[in-house]
Parts: sequence; C-alpha cells; structure tokens
Amino acid sequence: MKKLVYLLAVGSLAFTACNNSPAYKVSGTVEGLADGDTIYLQEYKNGDWVKLDSTTVAGGTFTFTGRQDTATNCFIIYAKDGKRNRADFFLENGNITVALGEENKIGGTANNDTYQQFKDNFIAMSKEMNDMYRSAMSDSTLTDEQRENVMKEIEKKDSIAMDMVFNTIEANITNAVGIQLLPSYAAAFELDKQKSLVEKIPAQFANNDRIVKLKKHIETVEKTAVGQKYIDFSMDTPEGQTVKLSDFISKNKYTLIDFWASWCGPCRKEMPNVVAAYKEFKNKGFGIVGVSLDNNLDKWKEAITALDITWPQMSDLQGWNNAGAKLYGVNSIPATVLVDQEGIIVARNLRGEDIKAKLSELLK
Repeated sequence: MKKLVYLLAVGSLAFTACNNSPAYKVSGTVEGLADGDTIYLQEYKNGDWVKLDSTTVAGGTFTFTGRQDTATNCFIIYAKDGKRNRADFFLENGNITVALGEENKIGGTANNDTYQQFKDNFIAMSKEMNDMYRSAMSDSTLTDEQRENVMKEIEKKDSIAMDMVFNTIEANITNAVGIQLLPSYAAAFELDKQKSLVEKIPAQFANNDRIVKLKKHIETVEKTAVGQKYIDFSMDTPEGQTVKLSDFISKNKYTLIDFWASWCGPCRKEMPNVVAAYKEFKNKGFGIVGVSLDNNLDKWKEAITALDITWPQMSDLQGWNNAGAKLYGVNSIPATVLVDQEGIIVARNLRGEDIKAKLSELLK
C-alpha cells in the first residue's frame, strides 16, 4: 500500500484563458457556520499561503465573484470552534458550485467536475483498502494464510487504483487537472511512465514550477536508474567515522543501499523484511549499507538497536536534505538501490518479499 501514502498535494499552476471568458462565480453552502462567519479564498504559492479574497456567510450561503485570466488551483478555507476545513479546486471563469462539510463537493466547470470525480473515486478506493487492512489486522479469528490472502487482494486493488490515477492524468495532461495531479502522484509510477506523461505536456505549460521540479527529478533518477553506474558518496557512521559507499560495494557481490529514517513509520514496518533478507543471504555475498535521513543522532542510534540492524550505517543528519538521497532522486522512504560488485545498479525500490526473490535469482 506504499503508493497510497501519496496524498493530494497543494500547488499552483496557471493557464491562459480567452480574454472574453465569462467572470467566475463561486457560490455554495457550508456545514457548521452561521451567518456572519468568514470564509477565505487562498492560493498556496511558493510555500506560502496567499489570501485572494474573503466573504461572510449570509442566509446560509457564501459567494466569491471576480474575473480569472488563468485557471489556478486555489483553496476555500474556514475555521470555527477549533475545527478547520480546507477544500482545493480550480478557480476559473464560470459558475462554480460548492458544498463544504464532512465531504467537500465542488463542481460546475469542466476542470472542477473532472477533479471532483477523480477525488471521489480515489477516496472510495482508498477507504475500501484501509477498511480491509484494519479488519484483517484486528480479526483474531483469521489464520496467517487468510490474512495473507487479504493483503494480496489489497495489493490488487491498489494496482487498480493507481491505474485509475495514471489514466486520469493521461486523459487530462493538456489541462489543469492533469498538470495538478502529475507532480502529486508521479513518484507512484515507474520512471518510463513518468517520462511518457511529461512528454505529452504542451509547451505552454513547460514553465509551471511543479512541472519544472518534476523534470529535474526525472533527470536525477535517470542517472541512477537500473543499468547505470552507482554514484559514490561519503558520510559519517553513528560513531562519527567517515565512510564511503565504495568501501562496502567492492566487498560484496551485491549491496543494497537502504534509504530510511528512525522517524519513518513505513521504514520501521519494512525493516523486518530487510533484516530477514540480510540474515538469509549475508553469507552468500550480500551486504547492506543503511543511509539514514535522520537529523537526530540519538534517535538514529536507538532505532538501529531496536530494529536489530547489524549492517553498516551512514548519515549526514540533514533529514530530507540528505546529500545521498538527493543524488539518487529519493523523495519517499523507504527506498532501496541494489548494486552489483562492479557498481552497476541492478534494481531499485525492492520491498517485502521482492528483496529475497531478487537475491534468490542473483545468488543462486
């Protein structure tokens, strides 16, 4: 279910509209607010919230009006009694209808209708898988085999969900919806799929900030893709000794570079699989080098002990600014890179049983 950690992200994008386009009217209802309460229209731009407009509830409804030369991903935000609601949509000319509450619904224009349909589908699929997972984990009557079958079924549904995401982006890659969704979900796709979508983006959208960042990320990942030579780097061990990747790769038939962190829940959940693979194959020429995205030395050390990690570790304690992670285009963890003794990358992002399966194939 790792792909599902990818959430609907915030961001900004702009698209040229016809000068004679009609003005916009954003109107709707909101649960839990009374007449006189304030609602804000904001944009998330360059890491900051920018207030575009505000209005008050009157007669149980609210309205924003204006003219929008470009279709832009914006947010309607309100807070009351310690509760905050934030709904994103595309501010564009036309009549946009809004219903805010436990489930936000926004539509009325082409981009918003498509975007809402996508969110409805994705949320429904995610809820189904989460419910299945919670039920399987809490049902003490299930056997290990039955629980494993549930997990396999979840994986199938996860694959279907990500196909839906890809197909939605591909079908809308020339409009606001596709450009908004692509950077948010790109990391869930294989590199060739990311490239195929980027190549379809019209030239007029090439300077979108998030698209530019995605293109740079793809270029970085291509340099460390399967078949490429690994990139060496050095960092300190928990004891403060400086070591290099090359110190270990040359000694093993295959070395797994394991990007992780003590604060990363999925990393801690995955670590028993890594430990099991190490114990099974370490005497056959398999080694691991852990690259931690921690920024706290003590917590890093505590996790190494608690998780039974017995292989070499290195870190610059810079968190997400980890220099090694940047070299390999790592933007989510856990992430792995498998390298042979000659320094050629033979696999990336092996998880779970896939680690043992690949090593069984290589270390016959």
